[in-house]
Amino acid sequence: MPKMKSVKGAVKRFKIKKNGTVKRGTAFRSHILTKQDAGTRRDQNAPKVVAKVDEKNIKAMFA
Repeated sequence: MPKMKSVKGAVKRFKIKKNGTVKRGTAFRSHILTKQDAGTRRDQNAPKVVAKVDEKNIKAMFA
């Protein structure tokens, strides 16, 4: 049997933490940030976690 391959798009976008939760990035962070409120930009710096419902599918992409 051939080896299972990871979905490379998922590998680039997500990280699995030691406790099993999945970290994700934030949208709207690349450029033209002057239109956003300072509070919005500040909130986007905080670490984000994928919803519990989606964790199973994302972990399957890492197999």
